[in-house]
Amino acid sequence: MNLVVLAVVLSIGAFVLSAILTAIVRRLAIAANFVSRPTEDRYHRSIIPLGGGIAIVGTITGFLVSAIVIVKLLIEPGRLNWLGESVTIHTAGFLEKLNELVVVLFCIFALFALGLWDDKKRLGPFFKLALQFAVAIVAAGFADIRVEFFIENKFVTSAMSAFWIVLIVNAFNFLDNMDGAAAGIAVIAAAILFTAAAGSSQVFVGALSLVFIGTLLGFLVFNFPPAKIFMGNAGSLPVGFILALLTLRTTYYHQAQSGSWYSVFIPLICMAVPLYDFASVTFLRISQGKSPFIGDTQHFSHRLKKRGLSDTQTVLTLYLATLCTGLGATFLYQVNLRGAILIFVQTIMVLAIIAVFEITVNNDKTNN
Repeated sequence: MNLVVLAVVLSIGAFVLSAILTAIVRRLAIAANFVSRPTEDRYHRSIIPLGGGIAIVGTITGFLVSAIVIVKLLIEPGRLNWLGESVTIHTAGFLEKLNELVVVLFCIFALFALGLWDDKKRLGPFFKLALQFAVAIVAAGFADIRVEFFIENKFVTSAMSAFWIVLIVNAFNFLDNMDGAAAGIAVIAAAILFTAAAGSSQVFVGALSLVFIGTLLGFLVFNFPPAKIFMGNAGSLPVGFILALLTLRTTYYHQAQSGSWYSVFIPLICMAVPLYDFASVTFLRISQGKSPFIGDTQHFSHRLKKRGLSDTQTVLTLYLATLCTGLGATFLYQVNLRGAILIFVQTIMVLAIIAVFEITVNNDKTNN
């Protein structure tokens, strides 16, 4: 019961703190003229304050630092034994991972600083990509944020994990192209990953998921259409990193319980919509002779708008598509191989529906 209460406190506390910080940052951003102005490669047509990433990162890091302080000063000395064994029993494990948590905090701040710098100065794409890989390699090699199933070679798993981290970071950077899109989809993905962590009794991964969800929901109060503030790259890069962290640190495969090895594909199915948007936009830009790193309005969300949907209808469609794939992912634990194949087919069908929208929009544009 104490863990349930703690979960509620974490999620609600993160929501409230994030909402308050977002409101404060919004006022400061307006005063400092830290805003996003309408350009050809952006869909919005009004001046919107930036800096939502400051509130997001501030909330998450605030909770992580607070957890370290509480464990070191209160729980470890036994001053909070009244919370019950269900809470205090995990103290030793938390302290064993303390160095890794410090590395994680460093990586979050590094990506936040990179994103904030890019929001202000518009950095070159290859410079940003190089720094993202550097952060990903540090996370995989020194914080053990890496895939561990089936492959025992640390160099190989670290390289694979670094690539996955950079992929998810950029997928959510690309996805931050419409009011509420990146934050809302990240909430859905994190909720799916939380169910997997809870099923594996991973207390700390589950707690981070809840803080992450509460933080993004607090930000969404101001970012849901019509947006009053944007997270900017200072927000989208850390958000992508934390999601990648959750996918890599959650345990999906339990050989002692079942032979359902295909449950390791939960992150891939959960992230199907963001990854499809990233892949399709990259392909379109390259096929048009453009750099895949130069922004434009060819994302799935923009194509939906061209079909006549409002901003709210567009973002809700994205949420529903993510829910359709994500809910299927949660059943990979429980189904046999035939059921897993059906889930994969369902995911492909959802993406096929998205592709139909894209094709019809392009055909309409060509005919006109």
